[in-house]
Amino acid sequence: MNRNHTHLTSLAILGLLFLALPLRMVFGEDFAEFRTHELQCVIGNNAAMGEHHQGYNGVFRLTSIHQPESLFVPEWAGLNLEHYFDGSDAGKDQNILFEPRRSPMEFHKIDDRTAELRQPPTPYWKVESITRFRLADPYYIDVTFQSTPRESVFQGGAMGVFWAGYINNPSDKSIFYLSGGSTLDKPQWQQFCTQYHTHDSTVKSEGDSFQWKFFPTAPEMLYTHLSKINYSVPFYYGRFQNMVWIVVFPEAKGIRFAHSPSGGGATRARDDQYPAWDFQFIVPDYKVGQTYQTQYRAIYKVWAGREDVLKEVKRYLETSGSRK
Repeated sequence: MNRNHTHLTSLAILGLLFLALPLRMVFGEDFAEFRTHELQCVIGNNAAMGEHHQGYNGVFRLTSIHQPESLFVPEWAGLNLEHYFDGSDAGKDQNILFEPRRSPMEFHKIDDRTAELRQPPTPYWKVESITRFRLADPYYIDVTFQSTPRESVFQGGAMGVFWAGYINNPSDKSIFYLSGGSTLDKPQWQQFCTQYHTHDSTVKSEGDSFQWKFFPTAPEMLYTHLSKINYSVPFYYGRFQNMVWIVVFPEAKGIRFAHSPSGGGATRARDDQYPAWDFQFIVPDYKVGQTYQTQYRAIYKVWAGREDVLKEVKRYLETSGSRK
């Protein structure tokens, strides 16, 4: 505990220095536009871009030839590397809680359809990461995330990674997935829309037995509150206007979904709140210096019903070497 408190004090000083520095990098461009036959998106690091605020990375804007309005809140982002976390109370410090968003991050345009975000070991969590986005026709974004813990910092039994997606005022804030015990061939759909922020907000797979050892003083977060309803297949979808947003993983190991009806803050009209459709990657018994990888496919296409969603999921699982 003494080491942790000393570390927190040091990080408070580093945090003040961080906030005094501009987030715009010296590595060149901070973002770029990428297209498929149907999609247009901007991918970037933690820099600002017009109405897009600094401190949010990933997909700044995502539109389709079938839907000109961005899926993600214009000020924020989607597939945004939001938190590293553990079972301790370190997240009470906002600079630590949002460290991936506030730490320097390099942007690299590999080619016309590939972007890469590289982040050196962060000040507190000491995690080095590489995120690669690869667009593919007609409406796919394939993402690979690699993380390497450089010091033994995480407490509570695991290393946690959290991504946020701030959704641009959908008429239905829910996400949908297959409940535990069902299959792609015999689906049983579960609608998931939490009542308020942090209420039963995290969904585990039916085979996920890991239990965090949270400190009594740990902050109330989406990842600290579990739903009693599990998922069976590692994907979920949500509706936006005439479109559907699907996120599917090759396997369920370490993957948890999260939801908030208000995580994106107040709408511009101030009459509602933007929801957050999020997910997590949990690595129990992590080892310093070892690289951990997760990958997934994001699909943004015209809504054609649940059977079409299942077809897209099956196609990805069959081609990704899924162990499900």
